[in-house]
Amino acid sequence: MAKDPICGMDVKESSAFQLEKEGKRFFFCSQHCLDKFAQEHGIEDKDVTCCVIRPKQPWFFNKVFIAAAVIAGLGALSYFMPSLVPFRNSFAMYFQRIWWAILLGLVLGGVIDYLVPREYISHILASPKKKTIFYSVILGFFMSACSHGILALSIELHKKGASNPAVIAFLLASPWANFPLTIMLVGFFGLKAFYIIICALIIAITTGFIFQLLESRGLIETNKNTLKLKEGFSVIKDIRQRFRKGDTFPIGVESVSRLGWKTFLKGIFSGSISLANMVLWWILIGMGLASLAAAYIPQDIFQNYMGPTALGLIVTLIVATIMEVCSEGTAPLAFEIFRQTGALGNSFVFLMAGVVTDYTEIGLLWHNVGKRVAVWLPIITVPQVVLLGILANIIF
Repeated sequence: MAKDPICGMDVKESSAFQLEKEGKRFFFCSQHCLDKFAQEHGIEDKDVTCCVIRPKQPWFFNKVFIAAAVIAGLGALSYFMPSLVPFRNSFAMYFQRIWWAILLGLVLGGVIDYLVPREYISHILASPKKKTIFYSVILGFFMSACSHGILALSIELHKKGASNPAVIAFLLASPWANFPLTIMLVGFFGLKAFYIIICALIIAITTGFIFQLLESRGLIETNKNTLKLKEGFSVIKDIRQRFRKGDTFPIGVESVSRLGWKTFLKGIFSGSISLANMVLWWILIGMGLASLAAAYIPQDIFQNYMGPTALGLIVTLIVATIMEVCSEGTAPLAFEIFRQTGALGNSFVFLMAGVVTDYTEIGLLWHNVGKRVAVWLPIITVPQVVLLGILANIIF
């Protein structure tokens, strides 16, 4: 297996896009990554025409197509098999709740891919210093996307060179404590919502620090996409230099007009499609499994076994693992748990544990960031969530 030098994905050499430069062969997961590599290394089309191998893969082998086809097939069968109607209705409900978040995440990911050089992400979000984690959490707090929407952005930041601890902190802070969710939770829980928000930020920061420690001791993977920058590198100075040179660095109205809107939008679209091929099939699998759980797990389990007890917290943790689809979507369900049981801690666990035990999220981290990163995520975060949930039940 070779590693794509742009996105960091493992690719089979026999089916990868290939480019030979100065006697060295590079392997890419897609034409998009190959083009980005050529652009970053100043390789023009005329220079690579003779030494690029583009594999021919049938469109129906695309993982996104396969996942979508399976779900669409089950939906079609539901019109002939009544037992599948609950699955169809559950999937439709989930899709209506999060399609916008997924689309937003992919579009923003495409914007980052096209507009933001890897040097900038490497400079701001790759340092082993503590402030890097705070930058990631602050960035995550102001992102308006739910857990599944933010997955695309997290993977894009990883592709751009953000350190793995920074990616984890960003991934946790955004769906857990983003600004729109803060407003929504205050509307549901009143002042008690601030306990949920503050604890969410604390866990994101603490987890980021722990991952930095693990990375320093070689216990998790490091991001191979991070660029080594010259000492004294400044993002502001670099932007000014690019404009003075008349570079086509597409930031600002002037550069957009110079490039042309068609080229500008095409670049963003290309980045979004490349990102979709990486993450969308995992999201579809997660939605499908959550729909099966929502359709066929008896509702009595939710109503009778989620009280403010040790058993209630464990059951809530299991249900959150199965049901997590979108933070904004699960907020009303979390409030319903609080309204019926009076257990704020269970609502906290329901909101938070679903993010850190979500199979879609862990699968994406495993496949794109690192297997050890994916394994450590629930090990570090779940105990924190449960302890803070117990504390909430005691206090409130």
